[in-house]
Amino acid sequence: MSEATLGRHPAPLAPSAPALARLIALLLPLALLGGALGSEYLGGLVPCEMCYWQRWPHAAAIVLAGLAFTDTAASGRARALTLLAALAIAVSGAIGVYHAGVELGIFQGLTTCATTASGASNTELLDRIMKTPLVRCDQVQFAFLGISMAGWNAILSLGGAAVIAWLVLKGRTP
Repeated sequence: MSEATLGRHPAPLAPSAPALARLIALLLPLALLGGALGSEYLGGLVPCEMCYWQRWPHAAAIVLAGLAFTDTAASGRARALTLLAALAIAVSGAIGVYHAGVELGIFQGLTTCATTASGASNTELLDRIMKTPLVRCDQVQFAFLGISMAGWNAILSLGGAAVIAWLVLKGRTP
């Protein structure tokens, strides 16, 4: 007898490993980049130069994972784009490791000034530089459970990239 005649409904189909990998490859950098932007624009934290460095690979991962949705999850093209997204996420995580190391005094950080100020003339530029907050890469602005935002980015990005790669490779057909 079938499950329907016994009054049981079949269990919903779980997404395939490549489909789950592709979804994580899109949602993880969206969440991490969204959290960074939210902490800046809603929370009032001012990012340092290395904080910006960590954002670019996440933006690239979002584009790559988005492109992976233009084909079936099991296709070679979608799997390759998902793996490239995982690589971009891992790059952000590696930058996060370096940034967290700078915060902990393990690595030397930037030794030159970095600012987002810009102006049309030297006087305007100097005025904007003087009004721009100085944010050092070696000082933690916010920590949760004793881990800085750079540290959380490293943990979540590297862990997520490993899970994505594992799911993509698990879903390969021999």
